Amino acid sequence: MSQPSAGPSAKNGSNNRSSSSRSRSAHLLLLAVVIIWGSTFVLVKDALRDISPLLFNFVRMALATICLALVYGRRLRGLRRETVLSGAVIGFFLAMGYQFQTAGLRLTTPSKSAFITGLVVVIVPLLLVIPRLRPAGTHAPAWNAYLGAALAFTGIVLLTTPANGSLDFSAANLGDLLSLGCAFGFAFHMLALAHYSPRFPFEQLAVLQVGFATFFMAISLPVFEHPHLHLSGRLLFAIAVAALLATAAAFTIQSWAQQYLPATHTALLLTLEPVFAWLTSFLVLGERLGLRSGSGAVLILAGIAVTELLPSRIQATAHEAAPFS
Repeated sequence: MSQPSAGPSAKNGSNNRSSSSRSRSAHLLLLAVVIIWGSTFVLVKDALRDISPLLFNFVRMALATICLALVYGRRLRGLRRETVLSGAVIGFFLAMGYQFQTAGLRLTTPSKSAFITGLVVVIVPLLLVIPRLRPAGTHAPAWNAYLGAALAFTGIVLLTTPANGSLDFSAANLGDLLSLGCAFGFAFHMLALAHYSPRFPFEQLAVLQVGFATFFMAISLPVFEHPHLHLSGRLLFAIAVAALLATAAAFTIQSWAQQYLPATHTALLLTLEPVFAWLTSFLVLGERLGLRSGSGAVLILAGIAVTELLPSRIQATAHEAAPFS
C-alpha cells in the first residue's frame, strides 16, 4: 500500500526549514569571513616588515587568481569581449583600492586603516549624486546618506588629526590619507560591479577582476616602489591567508551567502569588520585608541550605520568594506 504524499503545508514547512538553515549558515559563514578580514589588517601590517607593500599585493593577488581560475575555469569558456572589458574596468578599481590600502597600512595603525577604509559604504551613496554613475534603477542619495557622511567626516577629523584640538590636516598621517584614497578606489569598484554584475556571470567577473587587478599591480609595481623581499614564516603565512582565505575563499562564500541574507543583515555584519580589526590590533599589538581617536572611530561606525542600515538600492558587498578581501 503506497504512503500518502505530503500535502502543501508539509512541503512549505520543509522549504521554510531549509531556507532558515541556509540563512543561519549564511550569517555564520559571512561573520567568519568578516572576522578574517578584520584580523588580516594586523597580519599584513606585520608581514610588511619583510616585503614592500605593492609587491605583497601582487603576490597575494596572483595566487588568488590561480585559485579562482582553478575553481571557475570551466565558466571561462566562450568569454565575450564585453565581459573581458568589464572585468578590466572592475579590476582597475580593485587594484587601486588594494594599492592605496596596503601602502597606507605600512604608515598607519591597523585599526585606523580599517575604520577609514570602511568609509566606502558612506562614499558610494554620495557618488550617486552624479547621474552617470548611477546603475539602472538607482536613485539619488537620500537624507540618511548626507547625515552619515557628516558623522563619518567628523569621525575622520577626530581619528586622524592631532589631539591638541587643531584641525590641521597637513599634520595627518600619510598612511591615513592613503587609506582614504583606498576607500574611494573601492567605492568606484563597487559602482563598477553594480553596473556590470547583472549582465555577466559572477564566476567570470570574479576571475577577470582579480586577474586584471594582478595585471595592473604588475604594471604599477616598478613605477611606484623599489620592491624588496625577505622570505620569512610570517610573510608566507600572511600571503597564504590573504590570498587563499581572504580573497579566493571569501569571494566564493560572499557570493553564496548574500543570496540568503537581507541587505540590512549584510550591512550590519560589514560594520563589524573595523571592530574586529581593532580588537585584533589590541590583543596582538597592544594598540589603544585614546578618547579623541576612539570617539572618531565611533562616529565613523555611526555614519556607516546611518548610511547602510536604512533601505538603499545600492548595497556594498563584503570585499568593498574589507580591503583585504
